[in-house]
Amino acid sequence: MALTGGEIRLDRGHEGRVAYLTLDHGKYNIITWETRQVMADRFAEIDADDEIKVVVVQGAGEHFSSGGDIAGFMEVDPIDFTDLGQNVTAPARSPKPVITAVDGYCFGVGLELALSTDIRVATRRAEFALPEMRLGMIPGSGGTQRLARLIGLARAKYHVMTASRINAQQAGDWGLVANVVEDRAALDAEVERIVGVLLGFSPLAARTAKEVLDKGVDAPLYSGIELERKAYSMLRSSNDFAEGVAAFTEKRAPKFQGR
Repeated sequence: MALTGGEIRLDRGHEGRVAYLTLDHGKYNIITWETRQVMADRFAEIDADDEIKVVVVQGAGEHFSSGGDIAGFMEVDPIDFTDLGQNVTAPARSPKPVITAVDGYCFGVGLELALSTDIRVATRRAEFALPEMRLGMIPGSGGTQRLARLIGLARAKYHVMTASRINAQQAGDWGLVANVVEDRAALDAEVERIVGVLLGFSPLAARTAKEVLDKGVDAPLYSGIELERKAYSMLRSSNDFAEGVAAFTEKRAPKFQGR
């Protein structure tokens, strides 16, 4: 199948500083094998564009994504599965903050995509699941590992091994999502609020914070603290830090340049 790119729309807002990636593939935004590669291509484009500071991933219509194209997986050569997850989890490797807006279903590879982003916000009707066990399979794009690190091993084992759904309240209580809001309108408003906050910060500091958090969480505490200390020292010599201090002293809004 040729890649059209239409299944993942890329729009820009806030004077080109925000990239909006919208899953748009049928009622349930099915993620096909081809869609995975489109995701990687979209993020390659975003990561190479210095004007883009923040990324938002969302689903068109009533659902974020019900998961992958199950029948289509049988048409893929098994050798191609050795790199499974490298494309759809491109948000985790992006140096830019990535927000996911979840409404309705967020299942299977859709959840794995969301888990690879930095900040997740959901509506009260959102539902999360890794249902691969129903097919005689397990999640293969980071789902088992990222979910366990977010909600704890015991809960992750239960929900992966029984293919049970996680409702929005549980997702919020367990830290799977940062915020739970009433409906889609409130979801869009909350995402824009977070976007506005992130745009006001130094892109260099945002990139550094993401890297330190991601790399430090799996390291021993002393190693994580050492990583943090060295990153702090690096930012101390940045122009953005000097600008931040000057703006604070002069009681004005900072003008960060990302350097």
